Amino acid sequence: MKAKRIVLGTLGALVVAGTAGWFSLDKDARGALASLPTNRDVLFWTQPQRDATFRALDRLPFLAKARPIAAGSQPLPLPPGAPLKLALDVGAYMAGQRSAALVVVHGGKLRLERYGLDFSAAGRWTSWSVAKSMTSVLVGAALHDGHIKSMDDKVSDYLPQMKGSAYDDVSIRQLLTMTSGVRWTEDYADPNSDVALFDKHKPAEGMESLVSYLRGLPRAAPAGTRWNYSTGETNLVGILIAQAVGKPLSLYLSEKVWGPAGMEQPATWILSRTGREISGCCIQAATRDYARFGLFMLNGARAGDGRSIVPEGWLAEATTERTGIGQPGRGYGYQWWTYTDGSFAARGIFGQGIFIDPKRKLVVASNANWGGGARDPAADRAREAFYRAVQKAVDEEAGAKPGD
Repeated sequence: MKAKRIVLGTLGALVVAGTAGWFSLDKDARGALASLPTNRDVLFWTQPQRDATFRALDRLPFLAKARPIAAGSQPLPLPPGAPLKLALDVGAYMAGQRSAALVVVHGGKLRLERYGLDFSAAGRWTSWSVAKSMTSVLVGAALHDGHIKSMDDKVSDYLPQMKGSAYDDVSIRQLLTMTSGVRWTEDYADPNSDVALFDKHKPAEGMESLVSYLRGLPRAAPAGTRWNYSTGETNLVGILIAQAVGKPLSLYLSEKVWGPAGMEQPATWILSRTGREISGCCIQAATRDYARFGLFMLNGARAGDGRSIVPEGWLAEATTERTGIGQPGRGYGYQWWTYTDGSFAARGIFGQGIFIDPKRKLVVASNANWGGGARDPAADRAREAFYRAVQKAVDEEAGAKPGD
């Protein structure tokens, strides 16, 4: 009976905490308490729990704490353009994706904007691994600012605690391309995979939890010889950036991107148990601002004064294939998914994405909660087909043949 009282008391405390925050939530987040998860294991939440929390994660502090990312004073306008004529049923596509938001910007104009799951333009939706691509841009900024000397510097040059581990001879470039050769499992369905376990790790005294966890991983292949997707390594990149620049990632992102890119709304970045931004995921932002980030990339990562925040030539390296991933026509750059036609994308589990096509001056930003799980193969194929349909529509408007 005593144990039962403790459990009930804990749940009661969560409900009280949630109710206290209820009145501060906007209407996009009001559903959060209807299906409230009571743990941080997002990979194993139910679909209703994900629907509720993806729009309100930064406002439910008993689940996660977050740090603000300030926007600038002059939002980048997104003037409306003519509706895009697509050879598919957008409503059916969004239903299949379980879309919360879909925004298409072409030539700087808003060509398509729709919302679902009772979400709206005023709300913030979590990015998941879309944040990896934003973290990549911060590496470029730190290089430009002189905080990082070279992409070929070793991780242990900036994080001495990695000395003696399998990461001792891994370069920053290899971290960004996920070719460290260090063993890591990213199986979202397995509660014993590294991606599910690292956040629960009890660190060695005086050491960051992630650093402590990664120090214990063995080498599986020589550095630079094998691609293996690893959220842990992007999180390590974030710790390295913060150490190099001497400030939190959220502040650096605000200074280098969120302000200069003309974001309309402030965003937030979820923190780890040790109070650092989780750089492999977890930025909450408006979908229009995800689209603005795409426009920022199209414009060469340039600030308001016209100067790029990254070194010359670095952005082209970052967004073109640096390593193969075993898929025809696809590759991986510096935390960007690449295509042979010159387009590239940021991708997050459960259907988050920013697709960028420089040739067509095209950005597609989408947020969703895929019904088939974190990696839903059918939904992923449908999204790729949607990107192709948007490209085809743009080409037909211009009187060009697809691929010209």
